[in-house]
Amino acid sequence: MKTSAFLATLVACTGMLGGCDRSNPAPTTENVSGAVATADVEATCVAPGWASQNGGTTGGGTATPTIVTTYDQLKAAITNTAVKVVQVNGTITIPSGGRISFQDQTSKTVFGSTGAKLATTDQTAAGSGIFYVKRCKNLVIRNLIFDGPGAYDVNGQDDCTIDACTNVWVDHCEFRDGLDGNLDIKNTSSYITVSWTKFAYLKAPRAGGSGGSNDHRFSNLIGSSDDATADRGKLNITFARCWWAPGCVARMPRVRFGKVQVVNSLFNSANSTSGVQAGFEANLLVQNNVFENVNRPIDLMANNSTAVQVTGNTFTGTTGNTAGNGKTAFTPPYTLSLLSASSVKAAVTGTSGAGATVGGNTCAHSGI
Repeated sequence: MKTSAFLATLVACTGMLGGCDRSNPAPTTENVSGAVATADVEATCVAPGWASQNGGTTGGGTATPTIVTTYDQLKAAITNTAVKVVQVNGTITIPSGGRISFQDQTSKTVFGSTGAKLATTDQTAAGSGIFYVKRCKNLVIRNLIFDGPGAYDVNGQDDCTIDACTNVWVDHCEFRDGLDGNLDIKNTSSYITVSWTKFAYLKAPRAGGSGGSNDHRFSNLIGSSDDATADRGKLNITFARCWWAPGCVARMPRVRFGKVQVVNSLFNSANSTSGVQAGFEANLLVQNNVFENVNRPIDLMANNSTAVQVTGNTFTGTTGNTAGNGKTAFTPPYTLSLLSASSVKAAVTGTSGAGATVGGNTCAHSGI
């Protein structure tokens, strides 16, 4: 791969946990097919929330991106441990059975240029899914649309699953129409932040699947089972300035075991049966969010959570429970710049708000 000479200008990070501006000028890079494209090199940025702990999360840093435009290029770059930054251009279709196994890697970034999308239409249990991320550390996934085939309960795959990973920062992405779920996190994963990310279901659910649910638009499962006791002390996750948009029915998120902060986020799916779901031994801090036209915004489920603290939220047009379980949640070991609930909707739905809205590998709008 040839690159023109370039100067990577690092811009100072601003704010308590703010981001950094994109390096400038960016180099041009020749991709695998020989087409010349612009590689977007980013300064090392500071992850907010739980991903700031345990040494922090920086991904591949300022490594020159490998640009991919086809499935074969994407798979080769993802599975190559020597490639530290992957830039996705355009729409890449994941073939049936082509879910990419992203395993045993450290310090890597995968991001999309403006409009980048990873899409699958497969609704079979064996052939579904986009990414399966396992036993990785220090990853950044940014500015990508994960476009699934629509919900169908056949015990298939999520758009993306994070399994036994530490220090992962998912920033400015959109996960939609996952077959089983949009983004699930499980099996001792920890020190994870999901920021400025949108979850949605745009396609009608397909009924009659073998799993038993005729409407499995269940977005985010944290922890796989009450019996997965190795998750105790793990699954420490921050969801900040996210948007659970129309179409989502439940699991926004559903949490077992973890210390999970859901903060400054918008919930406005009138399709919902449950919003935030407090599962077995969950320790939840639900803070300064906006719930609009949501049924059962806070679902205490079997009332076996460790703590569910609900504070500073606004509830408009909701039905069902809006309260915690009377116990004080954990105190985060990090500091975020909190918005009042009255400012959340404008921030989350704004031009550079939740979703793949930043157009590349930039942290300029990722500070919290």
